[in-house]
Amino acid sequence: MIKHYQKLDQSFEKTTSVFTKILGNPITFLLATLLIVFWLGNIDYQTQTINDIIRDYVYGVSFLTLFIIQKSFNHFSASLHLKINELIATNGAANNEILNIESKTEHEISELQKEYTDLANQYKEQI
Repeated sequence: MIKHYQKLDQSFEKTTSVFTKILGNPITFLLATLLIVFWLGNIDYQTQTINDIIRDYVYGVSFLTLFIIQKSFNHFSASLHLKINELIATNGAANNEILNIESKTEHEISELQKEYTDLANQYKEQI
């Protein structure tokens, strides 16, 4: 079961990578803009059939794009967390308590935030 999930996750990762490249391409934006211009400039604008078809495609693509954007954001966020954790781990003066802070509870994060706010206030008073 885990093997199937890993294969599914890898294929989803590849798919989102491809779609991110396609959706982030200026040509795709140009095609979408031309589609909208065609849609608005259509002589049969009063007949809802072409508008309904385009609307359905836009809704479908928008819905699927949300998943692609979320997957890309998750990948970016995980990479950023790793980079920050590396910087914290290699800095001797850093507080290692904040390593992997994303796995802590909201209460633990709030407590750490209060500590750092107090520390920042103390630093301001010294200057």
